[in-house]
Amino acid sequence: MAIEGSTTEARQPRIRLGMVGGGAGAFIGAVHRIAARLDDHFELVAGALSSTPEKSVASGRELGLDPSRCYGSFKEMAIREAKLKNGIEAVAIVTPNHVHYEAAKEFLKRGIHVICDKPLTSTLGDAKKLKKLAGESEALFVLTHNYTGYPMVRQARQMVMNGDLGTIRLVQMEYPQDWLTEAVEQSGSKQAEWRTDPARSGAGGSTGDIGTHAYNLGCFVSGLELEELSADLDSFVPGRKLDDNAHVMMRFKEKDGARAKGMLWCSQVAPGHENGLKVRVYGTKGGIEWVQADPNYLWYTPFGEPKRLLTRGGAGSDAAAARVSRIPSGHPEGYLEGFANIYTEAARAIFARRKGEEVDPAVIYPTVDDGVKGMLFVDACVQSSKKNGAWVKV
Repeated sequence: MAIEGSTTEARQPRIRLGMVGGGAGAFIGAVHRIAARLDDHFELVAGALSSTPEKSVASGRELGLDPSRCYGSFKEMAIREAKLKNGIEAVAIVTPNHVHYEAAKEFLKRGIHVICDKPLTSTLGDAKKLKKLAGESEALFVLTHNYTGYPMVRQARQMVMNGDLGTIRLVQMEYPQDWLTEAVEQSGSKQAEWRTDPARSGAGGSTGDIGTHAYNLGCFVSGLELEELSADLDSFVPGRKLDDNAHVMMRFKEKDGARAKGMLWCSQVAPGHENGLKVRVYGTKGGIEWVQADPNYLWYTPFGEPKRLLTRGGAGSDAAAARVSRIPSGHPEGYLEGFANIYTEAARAIFARRKGEEVDPAVIYPTVDDGVKGMLFVDACVQSSKKNGAWVKV
């Protein structure tokens, strides 16, 4: 079970981690903390966990942090922790989107590694500035597109790279939910409130929140880069300022002499769907399908042959999947384990930096470049929809 790491990794002291956001009532903060600790490579030692000093300190104490390292702001934490002998080495940023740029900037310029929730920022301009800052910093920048951490997603990607599907022709991506079918942002839902607010979420609603996940996953598995798109965005709930449903047609850049096409549907107003993320990739030799609700399975159909079910750790499972698996086949690994794989890949990169070594090429995690691509996707969707679905270059 390779995810536990080599004996060299096991001897490394835990990475001292700070967190921005993720205080009382925050869903994603708890997920990041679990993911960071699952493989025992990180230890949370400091935090600026809320937008007010009082709430931040209270949340930090609830998590058992030293009160002297519970900060009222991320800037205060960045300044002080950078001066401490045993200050944080990495920081997880789990705030609403509009805080990502300013928070990441403070830590990057002090050489502290950043692990940031997606989307990268709330605006394309900030995303481009953040990419420049990350390029100038000695620190690593990791973006938590967590679905790329699933073992069978890694296998799907490797199968495409191996040529098992031949030349790629079609990529289908979807991510439907139903939790915003009604105007819950008007009835006290904290998660819905900021996600439907352009000032905090950005120009994309469903496109930014879940569409970027589906888009990133499709590109990750297929190895393709988007060239242009045509998008139809809707805000079906009256009074909602951001899109809650999107249909997007895609044309990818030419690869292997062919130009693949794609379609993406993301929705937060589709009753009966919870987190229905799915990706399907079809080429000249066959097709694959992965569904997040059954993440340990990958359907593979060589053209002209019966459909095959590949299982994590089972017959037909490859080294790419095994590398990020923990337990034998038949025991399900899911959302938290996939999320933890991103943290463990980040840890491996940080351990290599500690020792002044090159990062193992097998280590894969989403970067600031992936974040910029996601913001370009959202921006192009909004532009296209405003032009009645006109094709927009990305």
